[in-house]
Amino acid sequence: MPFTSALPTRPWYRRVLNYKSGRATDTMKSPQNRTLTQKALGAGGWSMLGQVISQVARLGGNLVMTRLLVPEMFGIAAIAVMVPVVLALLSDIGLGQNIVQSRRGEDPLFLDTAWVVQIVRGGVLWLMALAVSFALQLASKWGLFPVDSVYASPILPVVVAVSSFSVVIAGLASTRMATALRRFEQKRYIQIELASQLAGILVMFSIGIAFHSIWALVAAGLVSSLISTLLSHFWMGGHPNRFRWDKSALRELVGFGKWIFISSAVYVLAVNGDRILLGGFVDARMLGLYVIAASMIGALEGAFGRLLNVVCLPVFSEIARNDESRLRAAYYKMRVPGDLALLFAGGLLYACGHLLIDLLYDQRYVAAGAMLQILALSLVVVRYGVAHQIYLALGLPRNLAIINGVRLFSLYALVPALYYLAGLQAAIWAIALHGIPTVMVIFAMNAKLGLNDFRRETLVLAAVPAGYFCGLAVNMVHA
Repeated sequence: MPFTSALPTRPWYRRVLNYKSGRATDTMKSPQNRTLTQKALGAGGWSMLGQVISQVARLGGNLVMTRLLVPEMFGIAAIAVMVPVVLALLSDIGLGQNIVQSRRGEDPLFLDTAWVVQIVRGGVLWLMALAVSFALQLASKWGLFPVDSVYASPILPVVVAVSSFSVVIAGLASTRMATALRRFEQKRYIQIELASQLAGILVMFSIGIAFHSIWALVAAGLVSSLISTLLSHFWMGGHPNRFRWDKSALRELVGFGKWIFISSAVYVLAVNGDRILLGGFVDARMLGLYVIAASMIGALEGAFGRLLNVVCLPVFSEIARNDESRLRAAYYKMRVPGDLALLFAGGLLYACGHLLIDLLYDQRYVAAGAMLQILALSLVVVRYGVAHQIYLALGLPRNLAIINGVRLFSLYALVPALYYLAGLQAAIWAIALHGIPTVMVIFAMNAKLGLNDFRRETLVLAAVPAGYFCGLAVNMVHA
């Protein structure tokens, strides 16, 4: 039976997420509702399991590669990998989010139109990456970059050109991945991601052990993209994409995507601004140390962000299509576990982040410990990403563009100013805390939607000192 025809008139979220007078109302009477509940809970379980395995594998791979490569290589790779990511987000029109959110998300013609747009976009992005590579080479040749900066590295243009081909490969991926999220069928989706990640890690280890070269990192990214794309077509069930398109579908994709485009363009400059700015301020070794510290925080942010995309967006979209009045309860039902985990982790890492780096890495990376402690405070803001998913579910991507605009301005105003006034450590403080103004914007937007509950916002803050004192206890035990 198609997923859309299986949806009950009153979704299962009535019991799980709808609160009235402080009590959950029970509409979970029919077997049909219970089956859908099990699907959603299973989707969340698979997402969490996948993230745990993925982050453990990523950390393990990182630890091995730091023994095989010098810190400078991580600095160069950070800039090279950033180029296709920046270009991709600068041209993002939210194809996957649109498939999850749209009422036409199961229409084969709509899916094929999205696929064709995705393929064309991938090819254009690689051409743009080649142009960036050529520009970097010319700028370095003409001495436009400081000699000791990452941008002046002679190998950087070639690494950018080769690693960016991943956008072409990813552009060929099937829309079955997005429809799987829409249907709460995360199991195969997560399996494909883990299989592609494992393939990339094996290639990275093989080349790293044999050559101790930065090309191990580049090859891992390309192989991972290739495996993911192939499996999306041959291992994932659903509509087999064809080369065709529909004008009405294209209009809907563009109509929804124009604000996603603006939001993503601003977001990518904000989220990668730390590397963009520090790449021009510090040498490759220092940037490499920063990347190691940032990757620890990035693992937590990535796990949280992926959970939002694969669980929260489908849930909120389903509720928005049926009864928007339940969104406030749903919002905090989704928020509370993530808030507690991220706030606790922020306090914990602020207290003992240096110890974590000392235990995991050799002496060449010890300076990353102090950086990790400061960056841990950024987790206080990350948790508000749940609000972004509600805006998408309600068809309000403009809100994301505004939030990311505030974030961009804050980052690019604070980091250079504090770097030149007080040095690298002050700049890292700016990176950690530049998202605070966006929280005020989110509160204002949520007030218009009737989503704010400041009592719950306040209560969860107790997790920060709880994590901090646990971190101090860990330090005492280790000492």
